[in-house]
Amino acid sequence: MHRVDRLIARALGIDEDRVTDDLEYQSIREWDSLGHVALMVALGDELGLQVDDDRIVGLRTVAAIRAFAGGGEPPQATPESAEGPAVHRGLEGVCFDHTAITRIDGARGILEYRGYSIHDLAGRASFEEVAHLLVDGELPDAPALEGFGKQLRAHRELPAPVLDLARTLARAGAHPMDALRTTVSALGAFSPGRAPGTDESYDEAREAGMALIARMPLLVAAHHAFRSGREPVAVPEDAGYAEGFLTALTGRPPTPAAVRFIDKGLIVHADHSSNASAFTARVAIGCRTGMTAALTAAVAAFAGSVHGGAAERVVRLIDDVGTPGNAEAYVRELHSRNEPVMGFGHRVYRTEDPRVRHLRATVVELSEERGDTHGLDVLDAVAEAMRPYARHGVAPNVDLYAGLAYRMLGLPDDLTVPMFVVARTTGWVAQALEQHANNVLIRPLLEYRGPMARPFPGTGQDGAGTSTPAPARAETSVS
Repeated sequence: MHRVDRLIARALGIDEDRVTDDLEYQSIREWDSLGHVALMVALGDELGLQVDDDRIVGLRTVAAIRAFAGGGEPPQATPESAEGPAVHRGLEGVCFDHTAITRIDGARGILEYRGYSIHDLAGRASFEEVAHLLVDGELPDAPALEGFGKQLRAHRELPAPVLDLARTLARAGAHPMDALRTTVSALGAFSPGRAPGTDESYDEAREAGMALIARMPLLVAAHHAFRSGREPVAVPEDAGYAEGFLTALTGRPPTPAAVRFIDKGLIVHADHSSNASAFTARVAIGCRTGMTAALTAAVAAFAGSVHGGAAERVVRLIDDVGTPGNAEAYVRELHSRNEPVMGFGHRVYRTEDPRVRHLRATVVELSEERGDTHGLDVLDAVAEAMRPYARHGVAPNVDLYAGLAYRMLGLPDDLTVPMFVVARTTGWVAQALEQHANNVLIRPLLEYRGPMARPFPGTGQDGAGTSTPAPARAETSVS
């Protein structure tokens, strides 16, 4: 097995003495999604093993890889074992509930909102129509769409204390995501009060959700205006959601191409089933925190560098590569250091992210409008250099072209993630409402692997203070 261990260590960029049976996918920083793909490629290229999609699922531990390299098959997970319940790290592969909102088929690259293909929605619907679909369950007819728009417009104003807070955070130099998380939380203090000791009703949660959908772009725009040395501008009464957002953000009327990009970006980013931030929102509202608190938690989760925060890092790829001719060398260099190429790979999709084509199409339009295709050419060259890894699921993801488009609109790179949040707010609201309507407290277990029945220092093994031996299973209390 020494050859296999050396291969694992080299592919992951770790010392060979760290290669033990207990080492598994995502248990260490080096064995991330890209490291896993590099390891699978090495197993095929250097050992001649056939590593297809079905086998990749089983090859998540050193023990499984050793067994497979020795002629066996990757072990199948079983619900129970003599050592206790099966553990699904990161809840991977675990369905914790049913949903009627978003369907993803990662193997075939399918994304649907309530049964409608993302390709049809991005090509034929407006964001307001998609928001109505996600929140209220159906594509609206004209009267329903008008009523939905009126509900959003009714919340197009921020409380003065929240604006003052955004101004203070801008003066302090806060990152836009830190400012957004803080001001979203502050909105909760100015929401209609509930009677003491009562939970937020479904209707109250929906109303709070509509206010958040309407106000999230205003929060992003206000902080950006203050840090740019200007006052926020009012959104024109007759402006649609995308146009109003861009007007508030830039302080001037946007071009039609810019509005089309933002509208399409809002649609393709609106929901993505049980991603980390949506799960966070469900956990929070499942505790009856209320909609605003649940979305504050979602924003906090989304800011993380391995979730939505990755989008801000993708746009730097263009600067790091420099020219299209450098793309292949850039990819080789990162792979040699076991570092990810940002904008590629996804936890769910085994093929190209179906949202990519729509964002790239609008980037093409913006590039042509501005007579500058440099950024687009660089990203396309990197995508071509990454093509050999696509067979292992590392294909372009939704982040690849989004940051470039925002940069072409004259927006700073640190607004990439807040722009994503504005779109995802609708999905979070829909997910939270679905959880609210049929709630169960989300409370998974942890399998205990630490020491048991330890005597407290200064007591005897059989004296006072000796612990009762721990049960074989983890505790199941609610709190």
